[in-house]
Amino acid sequence: MLTYVRRFSVMFSVLLILFAGSSAWADLPQFTELAKNASPAVVNISTVKVVDTGDHMKRFFEPFQRKGSPFEDFFDQFFGDIPQKRREQALGSGFIISSDGYVVTNNHVVEKADEIQVILKGKEASYPAEVVGQDPETDLALLKIEAERKLPTLRFGDSDDLDVGQWVVAIGNPFGLDHTVTAGIISAKGRVIGAGPYDNFLQTDASINPGNSGGPLLNLEGEVVGINTAIVAAGQGIGFAIPGDMAERIITELKTHGAIKRGWLGVTIQNVDQNTAKALGLAEAKGALVASVAQGDPAAKAGLQPGDVIVAVNGDEIEDAHDLTRTIGSLPPNDTIRMTLWRKGKVKEVEVTLGERQGSAARDSQSQHGQDSPAALGMQLRPLQPDEARKLNMPEAKGLLVIDVDESSKAARANIRPGDVIVEANGQKVNTLAQLQEVLQGDAAEKGVVLLLVVRQGQALFRTIPLSE
Repeated sequence: MLTYVRRFSVMFSVLLILFAGSSAWADLPQFTELAKNASPAVVNISTVKVVDTGDHMKRFFEPFQRKGSPFEDFFDQFFGDIPQKRREQALGSGFIISSDGYVVTNNHVVEKADEIQVILKGKEASYPAEVVGQDPETDLALLKIEAERKLPTLRFGDSDDLDVGQWVVAIGNPFGLDHTVTAGIISAKGRVIGAGPYDNFLQTDASINPGNSGGPLLNLEGEVVGINTAIVAAGQGIGFAIPGDMAERIITELKTHGAIKRGWLGVTIQNVDQNTAKALGLAEAKGALVASVAQGDPAAKAGLQPGDVIVAVNGDEIEDAHDLTRTIGSLPPNDTIRMTLWRKGKVKEVEVTLGERQGSAARDSQSQHGQDSPAALGMQLRPLQPDEARKLNMPEAKGLLVIDVDESSKAARANIRPGDVIVEANGQKVNTLAQLQEVLQGDAAEKGVVLLLVVRQGQALFRTIPLSE
Protein backbone atom coordinates (compact mmCIF):
# COMPACT_ATOMS: atom_id res chain seq x y z
CA MET A 1 0.00 0.00 0.00
CA LEU A 2 2.83 2.37 0.91
CA THR A 3 4.41 1.73 -2.50
CA TYR A 4 1.22 2.81 -4.30
CA VAL A 5 1.01 5.97 -2.19
CA ARG A 6 4.57 6.87 -3.07
CA ARG A 7 3.95 6.25 -6.77
CA PHE A 8 0.81 8.39 -6.68
CA SER A 9 2.69 11.14 -4.88
CA VAL A 10 5.43 11.14 -7.50
CA MET A 11 2.91 11.18 -10.38
CA PHE A 12 0.97 13.99 -8.74
CA SER A 13 4.16 16.04 -8.33
CA VAL A 14 5.08 15.50 -11.98
CA LEU A 15 1.60 16.61 -13.07
CA LEU A 16 1.89 19.77 -10.95
CA ILE A 17 5.26 20.61 -12.53
CA LEU A 18 3.90 20.02 -16.04
CA PHE A 19 0.81 22.10 -15.29
CA ALA A 20 2.88 24.94 -13.85
CA GLY A 21 5.25 24.73 -16.81
CA SER A 22 2.43 24.85 -19.35
CA SER A 23 0.99 27.87 -17.56
CA ALA A 24 4.37 29.64 -17.70
CA TRP A 25 4.74 28.85 -21.40
CA ALA A 26 1.25 30.19 -22.01
CA ASP A 27 2.35 33.56 -20.63
CA LEU A 28 5.17 33.92 -23.18
CA PRO A 29 4.43 35.99 -26.30
CA GLN A 30 3.77 34.26 -29.60
CA PHE A 31 5.65 35.69 -32.59
CA THR A 32 4.08 33.59 -35.35
CA GLU A 33 1.46 36.06 -36.55
CA LEU A 34 3.82 39.01 -36.15
CA ALA A 35 6.49 37.36 -38.31
CA LYS A 36 3.89 36.30 -40.89
CA ASN A 37 2.41 39.79 -41.20
CA ALA A 38 5.65 41.81 -41.04
CA SER A 39 8.02 39.71 -43.17
CA PRO A 40 6.55 40.60 -46.61
CA ALA A 41 7.49 44.27 -46.03
CA VAL A 42 11.11 43.41 -45.11
CA VAL A 43 13.53 43.39 -48.06
CA ASN A 44 17.03 42.23 -48.83
CA ILE A 45 19.38 44.81 -50.29
CA SER A 46 22.21 43.78 -52.61
CA THR A 47 24.84 46.32 -53.61
CA VAL A 48 27.74 46.39 -56.03
CA LYS A 49 30.66 48.78 -55.70
CA VAL A 50 33.25 49.09 -58.46
CA VAL A 51 36.67 49.56 -56.83
CA ASP A 52 39.70 50.90 -58.70
CA THR A 53 42.65 48.66 -57.85
CA GLY A 54 45.07 50.13 -60.37
CA ASP A 55 47.00 52.47 -58.07
CA HIS A 56 47.43 49.85 -55.35
CA MET A 57 48.69 47.16 -57.76
CA LYS A 58 50.92 49.66 -59.53
CA ARG A 59 52.62 50.58 -56.26
CA PHE A 60 53.08 46.90 -55.41
CA PHE A 61 54.71 45.91 -58.71
CA GLU A 62 56.56 49.16 -59.42
CA PRO A 63 59.92 48.09 -57.84
CA PHE A 64 59.97 44.95 -60.01
CA GLN A 65 59.09 46.76 -63.25
CA ARG A 66 61.68 49.53 -63.04
CA LYS A 67 64.00 49.88 -66.00
CA GLY A 68 66.96 47.58 -65.54
CA SER A 69 65.29 45.37 -62.92
CA PRO A 70 66.06 41.65 -63.45
CA PHE A 71 62.33 41.02 -63.11
CA GLU A 72 61.29 43.67 -65.66
CA ASP A 73 60.57 41.33 -68.58
CA PHE A 74 58.98 38.68 -66.37
CA PHE A 75 56.47 41.05 -64.77
CA ASP A 76 55.72 42.82 -68.06
CA GLN A 77 54.95 39.45 -69.68
CA PHE A 78 52.79 37.92 -66.96
CA PHE A 79 51.38 40.91 -65.05
CA GLY A 80 51.25 43.63 -67.67
CA ASP A 81 47.46 43.50 -68.00
CA ILE A 82 46.38 43.37 -64.37
CA PRO A 83 42.68 44.27 -64.03
CA GLN A 84 42.32 47.87 -62.87
CA LYS A 85 38.85 47.47 -61.33
CA ARG A 86 36.96 44.88 -59.34
CA ARG A 87 33.33 44.51 -58.27
CA GLU A 88 32.63 44.25 -54.55
CA GLN A 89 29.25 42.87 -53.52
CA ALA A 90 27.55 43.33 -50.17
CA LEU A 91 24.22 42.45 -48.57
CA GLY A 92 21.99 44.27 -46.12
CA SER A 93 18.38 44.64 -45.06
CA GLY A 94 15.62 47.22 -45.27
CA PHE A 95 11.87 47.63 -45.06
CA ILE A 96 9.11 49.24 -47.12
CA ILE A 97 7.29 52.22 -45.59
CA SER A 98 4.92 53.12 -48.43
CA SER A 99 3.02 51.03 -50.98
CA ASP A 100 4.54 53.05 -53.84
CA GLY A 101 8.04 51.75 -53.07
CA TYR A 102 9.92 53.87 -50.51
CA VAL A 103 12.44 51.71 -48.64
CA VAL A 104 14.37 52.52 -45.44
CA THR A 105 17.84 51.14 -44.71
CA ASN A 106 21.19 52.10 -43.18
CA ASN A 107 23.40 54.56 -45.01
CA HIS A 108 26.41 52.26 -44.65
CA VAL A 109 24.51 49.53 -46.54
CA VAL A 110 24.24 51.62 -49.73
CA GLU A 111 27.02 54.18 -49.34
CA LYS A 112 29.10 54.67 -52.50
CA ALA A 113 27.29 51.76 -54.18
CA ASP A 114 27.25 51.79 -57.98
CA GLU A 115 24.32 49.36 -58.17
CA ILE A 116 21.53 48.75 -55.64
CA GLN A 117 18.96 45.96 -55.92
CA VAL A 118 15.99 45.57 -53.58
CA ILE A 119 14.80 41.94 -53.35
CA LEU A 120 11.34 41.14 -52.01
CA LYS A 121 10.48 38.15 -49.85
CA GLY A 122 10.84 34.79 -51.50
CA LYS A 123 13.10 36.36 -54.11
CA GLU A 124 9.97 36.71 -56.23
CA ALA A 125 11.06 40.06 -57.56
CA SER A 126 14.15 42.25 -57.66
CA TYR A 127 14.08 45.96 -58.41
CA PRO A 128 16.84 48.52 -59.06
CA ALA A 129 16.75 51.21 -56.40
CA GLU A 130 17.38 54.95 -56.53
CA VAL A 131 18.84 56.75 -53.52
CA VAL A 132 16.39 59.48 -52.50
CA GLY A 133 18.46 60.79 -49.61
CA GLN A 134 21.22 59.88 -47.16
CA ASP A 135 22.21 61.03 -43.70
CA PRO A 136 25.64 59.64 -42.73
CA GLU A 137 25.51 61.18 -39.26
CA THR A 138 22.54 59.04 -38.20
CA ASP A 139 23.40 56.24 -40.67
CA LEU A 140 20.01 56.37 -42.42
CA ALA A 141 19.12 56.21 -46.10
CA LEU A 142 15.89 56.31 -48.10
CA LEU A 143 15.55 54.38 -51.36
CA LYS A 144 12.83 54.25 -54.02
CA ILE A 145 11.85 51.33 -56.23
CA GLU A 146 9.26 51.21 -59.01
CA ALA A 147 7.07 48.10 -58.69
CA GLU A 148 4.13 47.10 -60.84
CA ARG A 149 1.87 46.63 -57.82
CA LYS A 150 1.16 48.06 -54.40
CA LEU A 151 3.70 46.82 -51.89
CA PRO A 152 3.23 45.65 -48.26
CA THR A 153 4.40 48.18 -45.69
CA LEU A 154 5.48 48.63 -42.07
CA ARG A 155 4.63 51.64 -39.93
CA PHE A 156 6.73 53.33 -37.26
CA GLY A 157 5.82 52.95 -33.59
CA ASP A 158 6.65 55.07 -30.54
CA SER A 159 10.17 54.15 -29.44
CA ASP A 160 10.08 56.69 -26.59
CA ASP A 161 7.45 54.55 -24.87
CA LEU A 162 9.67 51.46 -24.89
CA ASP A 163 10.72 50.07 -21.53
CA VAL A 164 13.85 48.10 -20.76
CA GLY A 165 12.83 44.44 -20.66
CA GLN A 166 10.14 44.82 -23.33
CA TRP A 167 9.93 42.14 -26.05
CA VAL A 168 11.10 43.02 -29.57
CA VAL A 169 11.56 41.10 -32.83
CA ALA A 170 14.26 41.62 -35.48
CA ILE A 171 13.81 40.59 -39.12
CA GLY A 172 16.62 40.78 -41.65
CA ASN A 173 19.19 39.17 -43.89
CA PRO A 174 22.05 37.96 -41.61
CA PHE A 175 24.87 36.32 -43.57
CA GLY A 176 22.59 36.24 -46.63
CA LEU A 177 19.93 34.11 -44.87
CA ASP A 178 16.92 36.09 -46.03
CA HIS A 179 14.01 36.91 -43.72
CA THR A 180 15.52 35.50 -40.56
CA VAL A 181 13.35 36.25 -37.51
CA THR A 182 14.87 36.58 -34.03
CA ALA A 183 13.38 37.74 -30.73
CA GLY A 184 14.68 39.29 -27.53
CA ILE A 185 14.19 42.25 -25.25
CA ILE A 186 15.24 45.88 -25.04
CA SER A 187 18.42 45.65 -22.96
CA ALA A 188 19.05 49.39 -22.57
CA LYS A 189 18.16 52.78 -24.04
CA GLY A 190 20.17 55.88 -24.91
CA ARG A 191 23.43 54.05 -25.65
CA VAL A 192 26.36 56.13 -26.95
CA ILE A 193 28.77 53.87 -28.86
CA GLY A 194 30.93 56.43 -30.69
CA ALA A 195 29.24 55.94 -34.06
CA GLY A 196 28.47 59.65 -34.50
CA PRO A 197 27.48 62.89 -32.79
CA TYR A 198 23.80 61.89 -32.52
CA ASP A 199 24.15 58.46 -30.91
CA ASN A 200 21.05 57.46 -28.96
CA PHE A 201 20.83 53.73 -29.63
CA LEU A 202 18.45 51.10 -28.35
CA GLN A 203 20.36 48.05 -27.15
CA THR A 204 18.78 44.63 -27.67
CA ASP A 205 19.68 41.00 -27.13
CA ALA A 206 17.61 39.91 -30.14
CA SER A 207 20.17 38.17 -32.35
CA ILE A 208 21.62 40.68 -34.85
CA ASN A 209 24.46 39.79 -37.22
CA PRO A 210 26.20 41.17 -40.32
CA GLY A 211 23.49 41.55 -42.95
CA ASN A 212 20.82 42.62 -40.44
CA SER A 213 21.86 46.25 -40.93
CA GLY A 214 18.91 48.36 -42.05
CA GLY A 215 16.28 45.82 -41.01
CA PRO A 216 13.43 46.61 -38.61
CA LEU A 217 13.24 46.06 -34.86
CA LEU A 218 9.54 45.54 -34.11
CA ASN A 219 7.36 45.71 -31.02
CA LEU A 220 4.69 43.09 -30.44
CA GLU A 221 2.20 45.19 -32.43
CA GLY A 222 4.41 44.84 -35.49
CA GLU A 223 5.46 48.50 -35.44
CA VAL A 224 9.01 49.60 -36.24
CA VAL A 225 10.57 50.89 -33.03
CA GLY A 226 14.18 50.66 -34.22
CA ILE A 227 16.44 50.13 -37.23
CA ASN A 228 19.12 47.51 -36.61
CA THR A 229 22.48 49.15 -37.21
CA ALA A 230 25.47 47.94 -35.22
CA ILE A 231 26.79 45.03 -33.19
CA VAL A 232 29.60 44.36 -30.73
CA ALA A 233 31.70 41.98 -32.78
CA ALA A 234 33.29 40.30 -29.76
CA GLY A 235 30.02 39.98 -27.85
CA GLN A 236 26.88 37.90 -28.06
CA GLY A 237 23.42 39.29 -27.55
CA ILE A 238 24.57 42.90 -27.87
CA GLY A 239 23.07 44.75 -30.82
CA PHE A 240 22.10 48.35 -31.41
CA ALA A 241 19.21 49.98 -33.25
CA ILE A 242 18.42 53.57 -34.20
CA PRO A 243 15.26 54.59 -32.28
CA GLY A 244 12.17 54.65 -34.49
CA ASP A 245 11.14 58.16 -33.42
CA MET A 246 14.47 59.62 -34.55
CA ALA A 247 14.45 57.55 -37.75
CA GLU A 248 10.92 58.56 -38.72
CA ARG A 249 11.77 62.25 -38.38
CA ILE A 250 14.95 61.89 -40.46
CA ILE A 251 13.26 59.75 -43.13
CA THR A 252 10.40 62.25 -43.49
CA GLU A 253 12.91 65.04 -44.11
CA LEU A 254 14.91 62.93 -46.56
CA LYS A 255 11.73 62.17 -48.47
CA THR A 256 10.79 65.85 -48.61
CA HIS A 257 14.19 67.51 -49.12
CA GLY A 258 16.65 64.72 -49.95
CA ALA A 259 19.02 65.94 -47.20
CA ILE A 260 19.03 66.93 -43.53
CA LYS A 261 19.42 70.48 -42.27
CA ARG A 262 20.45 70.78 -38.65
CA GLY A 263 20.60 73.58 -36.14
CA TRP A 264 23.94 75.13 -35.13
CA LEU A 265 24.99 77.03 -32.01
CA GLY A 266 28.68 77.72 -32.54
CA VAL A 267 30.13 76.67 -29.19
CA THR A 268 32.77 74.29 -27.90
CA ILE A 269 31.27 72.25 -25.07
CA GLN A 270 32.28 69.60 -22.58
CA ASN A 271 30.71 67.53 -19.82
CA VAL A 272 30.36 68.76 -16.26
CA ASP A 273 32.06 66.45 -13.77
CA GLN A 274 31.61 66.46 -9.98
CA ASN A 275 34.55 68.76 -9.31
CA THR A 276 33.48 71.23 -11.99
CA ALA A 277 29.93 71.25 -10.62
CA LYS A 278 31.28 71.94 -7.14
CA ALA A 279 33.47 74.78 -8.40
CA LEU A 280 30.57 76.36 -10.28
CA GLY A 281 28.09 75.93 -7.44
CA LEU A 282 25.87 73.50 -9.33
CA ALA A 283 23.80 71.07 -7.27
CA GLU A 284 24.35 68.24 -9.79
CA ALA A 285 26.98 67.32 -12.37
CA LYS A 286 24.65 67.90 -15.30
CA GLY A 287 24.51 70.16 -18.33
CA ALA A 288 26.97 71.21 -21.04
CA LEU A 289 29.84 73.52 -20.09
CA VAL A 290 30.68 76.14 -22.73
CA ALA A 291 34.44 76.17 -23.32
CA SER A 292 34.47 78.71 -26.17
CA VAL A 293 32.04 80.69 -28.32
CA ALA A 294 32.65 81.29 -32.04
CA GLN A 295 32.43 84.96 -32.95
CA GLY A 296 29.53 85.72 -35.28
CA ASP A 297 27.75 82.42 -34.66
CA PRO A 298 24.29 82.18 -33.04
CA ALA A 299 25.55 81.58 -29.50
CA ALA A 300 27.76 84.68 -29.60
CA LYS A 301 24.89 86.79 -30.95
CA ALA A 302 22.72 85.60 -28.05
CA GLY A 303 25.38 86.56 -25.52
CA LEU A 304 26.63 83.13 -24.42
CA GLN A 305 30.01 83.19 -22.68
CA PRO A 306 32.76 80.68 -21.86
CA GLY A 307 31.98 79.24 -18.44
CA ASP A 308 28.22 79.17 -18.99
CA VAL A 309 26.55 75.83 -18.33
CA ILE A 310 23.63 75.05 -20.61
CA VAL A 311 21.16 73.20 -18.38
CA ALA A 312 17.96 73.22 -20.47
CA VAL A 313 16.66 73.85 -23.99
CA ASN A 314 13.00 74.78 -24.41
CA GLY A 315 12.39 73.59 -20.86
CA ASP A 316 13.91 70.13 -21.39
CA GLU A 317 16.88 69.34 -19.15
CA ILE A 318 20.29 68.79 -20.77
CA GLU A 319 22.15 65.87 -19.23
CA ASP A 320 25.57 66.34 -20.82
CA ALA A 321 27.44 67.66 -23.87
CA HIS A 322 26.29 64.78 -26.06
CA ASP A 323 22.68 65.44 -25.11
CA LEU A 324 23.03 69.10 -26.13
CA THR A 325 24.62 68.16 -29.48
CA ARG A 326 21.78 65.73 -30.17
CA THR A 327 19.11 68.22 -29.08
CA ILE A 328 20.39 71.13 -31.19
CA GLY A 329 20.97 68.82 -34.16
CA SER A 330 17.33 67.71 -34.04
CA LEU A 331 16.12 71.31 -34.42
CA PRO A 332 15.84 73.13 -37.76
CA PRO A 333 18.00 76.13 -38.71
CA ASN A 334 16.43 79.54 -38.01
CA ASP A 335 14.42 78.07 -35.14
CA THR A 336 14.41 80.34 -32.07
CA ILE A 337 14.92 78.38 -28.87
CA ARG A 338 14.75 79.23 -25.17
CA MET A 339 17.97 78.27 -23.43
CA THR A 340 18.49 78.06 -19.68
CA LEU A 341 22.02 78.84 -18.47
CA TRP A 342 23.87 78.63 -15.17
CA ARG A 343 26.16 81.65 -15.02
CA LYS A 344 28.18 82.67 -11.98
CA GLY A 345 25.79 81.08 -9.51
CA LYS A 346 22.58 82.31 -11.12
CA VAL A 347 20.03 80.97 -13.60
CA LYS A 348 19.72 83.00 -16.79
CA GLU A 349 17.28 82.63 -19.70
CA VAL A 350 18.31 83.57 -23.25
CA GLU A 351 16.78 83.19 -26.68
CA VAL A 352 18.96 81.84 -29.49
CA THR A 353 18.10 81.77 -33.19
CA LEU A 354 19.91 78.74 -34.55
CA GLY A 355 22.13 78.79 -37.60
CA GLU A 356 22.64 75.93 -40.05
CA ARG A 357 25.29 73.35 -39.42
CA GLN A 358 27.60 73.29 -42.42
CA GLY A 359 28.76 70.02 -43.95
CA SER A 360 26.68 67.84 -41.64
CA ALA A 361 24.87 66.03 -44.41
CA ALA A 362 27.95 65.23 -46.45
CA ARG A 363 30.93 65.15 -44.13
CA ASP A 364 33.08 63.69 -46.86
CA SER A 365 30.22 61.17 -47.32
CA GLN A 366 31.89 58.82 -44.87
CA SER A 367 29.96 56.13 -43.02
CA GLN A 368 30.15 56.61 -39.29
CA HIS A 369 31.03 52.91 -39.03
CA GLY A 370 34.08 53.05 -41.27
CA GLN A 371 37.54 53.20 -39.78
CA ASP A 372 38.38 56.10 -42.09
CA SER A 373 36.25 58.89 -40.64
CA PRO A 374 36.88 61.29 -37.72
CA ALA A 375 33.47 60.44 -36.25
CA ALA A 376 34.36 56.73 -36.21
CA LEU A 377 37.38 57.63 -34.06
CA GLY A 378 35.00 59.39 -31.68
CA MET A 379 35.81 62.99 -32.56
CA GLN A 380 33.59 65.83 -33.70
CA LEU A 381 35.70 68.47 -35.49
CA ARG A 382 35.48 71.73 -37.38
CA PRO A 383 37.99 74.29 -38.72
CA LEU A 384 39.42 76.64 -36.10
CA GLN A 385 38.02 80.21 -36.11
CA PRO A 386 40.22 83.35 -35.70
CA ASP A 387 38.71 84.40 -32.35
CA GLU A 388 39.17 80.87 -31.03
CA ALA A 389 42.81 80.88 -32.11
CA ARG A 390 43.40 84.05 -30.06
CA LYS A 391 41.76 82.54 -26.98
CA LEU A 392 43.86 79.40 -27.34
CA ASN A 393 47.12 81.37 -27.67
CA MET A 394 47.66 80.27 -31.27
CA PRO A 395 49.31 82.68 -33.72
CA GLU A 396 46.89 81.89 -36.57
CA ALA A 397 43.59 80.10 -37.20
CA LYS A 398 44.89 76.86 -38.63
CA GLY A 399 43.95 73.30 -37.74
CA LEU A 400 40.81 71.47 -36.64
CA LEU A 401 39.14 72.24 -33.33
CA VAL A 402 37.95 69.22 -31.34
CA ILE A 403 34.35 70.03 -30.40
CA ASP A 404 33.41 66.76 -28.75
CA VAL A 405 35.01 63.40 -27.89
CA ASP A 406 33.01 60.30 -27.07
CA GLU A 407 34.22 58.94 -23.73
CA SER A 408 34.36 55.33 -24.94
CA SER A 409 36.08 56.08 -28.26
CA LYS A 410 39.56 55.55 -29.68
CA ALA A 411 40.17 59.30 -29.53
CA ALA A 412 39.37 59.37 -25.81
CA ARG A 413 41.72 56.45 -25.17
CA ALA A 414 44.43 58.45 -26.94
CA ASN A 415 43.73 61.36 -24.55
CA ILE A 416 42.24 63.68 -27.18
CA ARG A 417 40.09 66.30 -25.44
CA PRO A 418 37.49 68.91 -26.43
CA GLY A 419 39.32 72.19 -27.03
CA ASP A 420 42.38 70.49 -28.55
CA VAL A 421 43.43 71.68 -32.01
CA ILE A 422 44.71 69.08 -34.48
CA VAL A 423 47.26 70.74 -36.76
CA GLU A 424 48.94 67.73 -38.39
CA ALA A 425 48.11 64.10 -39.14
CA ASN A 426 50.97 61.74 -40.02
CA GLY A 427 53.16 64.77 -40.72
CA GLN A 428 50.66 66.46 -43.06
CA LYS A 429 48.99 69.76 -42.21
CA VAL A 430 45.20 69.47 -41.77
CA ASN A 431 43.10 72.63 -41.90
CA THR A 432 39.92 71.08 -43.29
CA LEU A 433 37.96 67.90 -42.66
CA ALA A 434 38.67 66.85 -46.23
CA GLN A 435 42.43 67.03 -45.63
CA LEU A 436 42.19 64.91 -42.49
CA GLN A 437 39.93 62.48 -44.31
CA GLU A 438 42.51 62.12 -47.08
CA VAL A 439 45.20 61.21 -44.55
CA LEU A 440 42.94 58.72 -42.77
CA GLN A 441 41.99 56.99 -46.00
CA GLY A 442 45.52 57.07 -47.40
CA ASP A 443 48.73 56.98 -45.39
CA ALA A 444 47.04 56.22 -42.05
CA ALA A 445 44.97 53.38 -43.51
CA GLU A 446 48.11 51.78 -44.95
CA LYS A 447 50.02 52.06 -41.66
CA GLY A 448 47.02 51.21 -39.48
CA VAL A 449 47.68 54.21 -37.25
CA VAL A 450 47.36 57.98 -37.30
CA LEU A 451 49.83 60.25 -35.45
CA LEU A 452 48.22 63.59 -34.58
CA LEU A 453 50.06 66.77 -33.65
CA VAL A 454 47.77 68.50 -31.18
CA VAL A 455 47.96 71.97 -29.66
CA ARG A 456 46.50 72.13 -26.15
CA GLN A 457 46.54 75.43 -24.29
CA GLY A 458 49.48 76.63 -26.34
CA GLN A 459 51.49 73.42 -25.89
CA ALA A 460 52.21 70.99 -28.75
CA LEU A 461 51.60 67.29 -28.08
CA PHE A 462 51.64 64.12 -30.15
CA ARG A 463 48.77 61.64 -29.82
CA THR A 464 48.62 58.26 -31.61
CA ILE A 465 45.35 56.54 -32.53
CA PRO A 466 45.39 52.95 -33.86
CA LEU A 467 42.77 52.53 -36.61
CA SER A 468 42.17 48.86 -35.85
CA GLU A 469 41.86 47.39 -32.37
